[in-house]
Amino acid sequence: MNEIAMRILQPEGWAAPKGYVNGIAARGTAVFVSGQIGWNAQQQFETDDFVGQARQALANVVAILREAGAGPEHITRMTWYVVDKREYVASARALGVAYRETIGRHFPAMTAVAVAGLIEDRAKVEIEVTAMVPDGRSAA
Repeated sequence: MNEIAMRILQPEGWAAPKGYVNGIAARGTAVFVSGQIGWNAQQQFETDDFVGQARQALANVVAILREAGAGPEHITRMTWYVVDKREYVASARALGVAYRETIGRHFPAMTAVAVAGLIEDRAKVEIEVTAMVPDGRSAA
């Protein structure tokens, strides 16, 4: 995490969350990444596995961030939409591995929401992010 552009918000006395932070204060150029699903650059699914789709969605997020001169370390907010809460919870360990391999050990403010479905029928997860590129770095 770029300590100059971001500050983790952790109220005194609160237990530290695992895998995310309660809040981040940031400055710089905002980058908004629309919801990414687990298909490849040609909009084709290579797997119906939840963790596999999550890994691909995260890779898609990273690719879009790179277009703005940003990286995973600049993510300030991440929202996950999952179609099966039980599958999400049951996949926690493998999902954590996929997350760390793609995003690293950067944990932004995060929300996960169980939804009835996504627009693409085969999609099991959709991930959207907000990132802040520090002043002086490319953002366009």
